Amino acid sequence: MESAPPEKAEMMYNDLINYLKENSNLKVEEGVFGAMMEVSLVNDGPVTIILDR
Repeated sequence: MESAPPEKAEMMYNDLINYLKENSNLKVEEGVFGAMMEVSLVNDGPVTIILDR
């Protein structure tokens, strides 16, 4: 399986964001598509898988 081209992937990302905002009670926040971001994680499960570039 391969990822979608950037233009299509960004459109799919925006469609998902809009769908969730319009059809759920979730608090939806968004960032810049394709940007490198630092995130934090609270480990709350039996397995943690670390993916590295």
